Amino acid sequence: MTDNPVFDRIQSEIDENQIVLFMKGSPMMPQCGFSAAVSTLLTNLQVKFKGIDVLQDGEIRDGVKAFSNWPTIPQLYVKGEFVGGCDIIREMYENGELEQLLKDKQVEFAA
Repeated sequence: MTDNPVFDRIQSEIDENQIVLFMKGSPMMPQCGFSAAVSTLLTNLQVKFKGIDVLQDGEIRDGVKAFSNWPTIPQLYVKGEFVGGCDIIREMYENGELEQLLKDKQVEFAA
């Protein structure tokens, strides 16, 4: 636990879920193209992930940027590790690195 309750909430979500996507909107109804792109890539890889809508909580929206020291949303975490934002995730997906990372981290894929 830290002195920052927002950081504690973010860390809790990251600890409790294999894959967490801090995004604008939800996986079913993304509210920005970048969030939609990352959500679609994860869906294409057939992995279960938790989408957290930062538009519903201003503290999380600002807090996750400070937490990761990354200025933009969406932000992807896999097994506790910050992976990156949309451009990084898209590039990793296209060259196979994202799928390999998920395998290396032993993330559960859909049957």
